[in-house]
Amino acid sequence: MSVMTEAVVSDEQRHVTISSWKTPIIFGLFTVLFALLPLLVPREGDSTFRLVRSASAAIQLPEIVVPATPAAWVCVVLLAAVTVLSIIWTRAHKPLPLWLTVIYVVFLMVGFLAWAAAGGTLPMIGLLGGALALATPLIFGALGGVIGERVGVVNIAIEAQLLAGAFLAAVVGSATGSPWMGLIAAMFAGALVAAVLAVFAITYYVNQIIVGVVLNVLVAGLTTFLYRQVLNPNDATLNSPPLFPEIPLPLLSEIPVLGPVLFRQTFIVYLMYVTVFLVWFGLYRTRWGLRLRAVGEHPQAADTVGIKVVSTRYWNVILAGAIAGMGGAFYTLVTNPQFGREMTAGAGYIALAAVIFGKWDPIRATLAALLFGFATNLQGVLSVIGSPVPSQFMLMLPYVVTIFAVAGLVGRSRPPAASGEPYIKS
Repeated sequence: MSVMTEAVVSDEQRHVTISSWKTPIIFGLFTVLFALLPLLVPREGDSTFRLVRSASAAIQLPEIVVPATPAAWVCVVLLAAVTVLSIIWTRAHKPLPLWLTVIYVVFLMVGFLAWAAAGGTLPMIGLLGGALALATPLIFGALGGVIGERVGVVNIAIEAQLLAGAFLAAVVGSATGSPWMGLIAAMFAGALVAAVLAVFAITYYVNQIIVGVVLNVLVAGLTTFLYRQVLNPNDATLNSPPLFPEIPLPLLSEIPVLGPVLFRQTFIVYLMYVTVFLVWFGLYRTRWGLRLRAVGEHPQAADTVGIKVVSTRYWNVILAGAIAGMGGAFYTLVTNPQFGREMTAGAGYIALAAVIFGKWDPIRATLAALLFGFATNLQGVLSVIGSPVPSQFMLMLPYVVTIFAVAGLVGRSRPPAASGEPYIKS
């Protein structure tokens, strides 16, 4: 066990000596770009933030009204202050803490919303609740990606696992009349796709990136064919699954703002909360997690101390696929009561970006997925309130956030040392 302990470098140890100027540079760039909005396009009027869902809410909060342009300038100052702090931190060769990036993103979002919503009212419950709904399948996919890469297998096939899960959840849920059976079927579908990935990547040493891309194309084509040939002619019996009902949690759902967003959800969202915790706890606090990380960092050392590298990779890749499959079930058992052709729309690739943005950590990857979900939902909300931001820009916003996040906001990071490398026992 001592050899394995030396081989596995914990995240805390890995990040102590790493300092990168990428994050301060990105902070400064975004601060300058955001300052151009109130400078070149000042907005007249006030922005209103509505903090309750309806007038019947148990706890009523007043609306927050702020002058659009002055509020934007205040946020520019705050962003500049965070940027300076990040520079000081980096010059001292200290790794930037996660909370500093979170604070920067919050200031940036508040300032942008204040500027964009001038003369309108932003329903914050709808904005945040919609962001959580869009982020839920991304979180499941990202968790599957974290487990896969931590054990040494690059899971490019997250998109295929989400899509297969959505398809089989719709079929089985419709045939049985039970969303629970649909959820189980979705997990099976994701695990099946992951098993195919495992066979080719682990047993036959095929390039993992190529296998993942091929699986994405294969599942997209197969589900499209079955949708046209099987589901469309039998829509009432095979493509009308029952939805999971909303389950408000007593007392918690009445908490202002966060209550309606977090605790008026369906079972799958609550399952997501539990899964995030279990993956985090298992990865860093259990023997399973230690063995998994050992195989992903140094499989030769893990093999030396008696860990079965191949079987560990197999079972954890399949587990990762089952978790991603639950994200696919969200599409057809929560948001839309039927399967649609390629309905995941590239969510698997965004989930993979969340894995990188989150530095292969389940909590960070979850926060990254929430950011991407927020950016996606923002385009719809701003269109409704008549924001002057061009619709084309709003459509590309989630992908712009993804690119900048992966390119800079993560700072320096490295994947597990053996990720993507086949293990050939010598």
